[in-house]
Amino acid sequence: MRIFKIFMPILLVLIPSVCLAHFGMVVPSQSMVAPENKVVDLKLSFSHPFEMVGMELVKPAKFGVKVGSQNIDLLSRLKKTRIMGHTAWETRYKIKRPGVYQFYMEPKPYWEPAEDCFIVHYTKTIVAAFGEEEGWDEPVGLKTEIIPLTRPFGLYAGNTFQGQVLVDGKPVPFCDVEIEYYNQDQKAKAPSEYMITQVVKTDANGVFTYTPPRAGWWGFAGLNTADYKLKKDGQEKDVEIGAVLWVQFLDWQEK
Repeated sequence: MRIFKIFMPILLVLIPSVCLAHFGMVVPSQSMVAPENKVVDLKLSFSHPFEMVGMELVKPAKFGVKVGSQNIDLLSRLKKTRIMGHTAWETRYKIKRPGVYQFYMEPKPYWEPAEDCFIVHYTKTIVAAFGEEEGWDEPVGLKTEIIPLTRPFGLYAGNTFQGQVLVDGKPVPFCDVEIEYYNQDQKAKAPSEYMITQVVKTDANGVFTYTPPRAGWWGFAGLNTADYKLKKDGQEKDVEIGAVLWVQFLDWQEK
């Protein structure tokens, strides 16, 4: 018994644990805009969304919206706030005409000592306004991004969603895509650590498929290693680049 007590701490250290997934977050107040409610509130953060554990998000390198061929810089409109107890950013955007609005963020590199690498999650979300739905599958032009193959709005919980992961505009075969539910009301409970983050792989064409089991906001993160390194304390370190897309799924409603 005494020997067991001595070695118990060592055993606990040696038992592997499931790493928490990181997600850049750009979450709007609505994914479909009607003429009577034209204002979209946007919140930008960095977190473990299922567990509602936040991390610091310094002011992003870029934040904007692409609608049609127009690309609008919104970085100066961000205001500092706090989400999950950490620095985050927010703004309001008034939609004036029909269109598909792709809001996107390029954060500054985040150093993650637990993974011994930097993390840069290129994050976007897509909002449709006033009945328009053309252009939801067009790329923004980020270093890495997910191109939806399923229309990313007007979705029910239980609908199957597909997307294609691109790096430098090219599909990425067989890369990991991490998926998490934004557990805002903290009512969802995972029966196992393995159930917190869902993981699928892209196919040979960079396409992944997933069916969310419940309504709410779901984040999809296609993960790859950048073709460059950044220095930390004089040593070159890998950079994880994530293509992150946030999509809303809604409950089926009866009359």
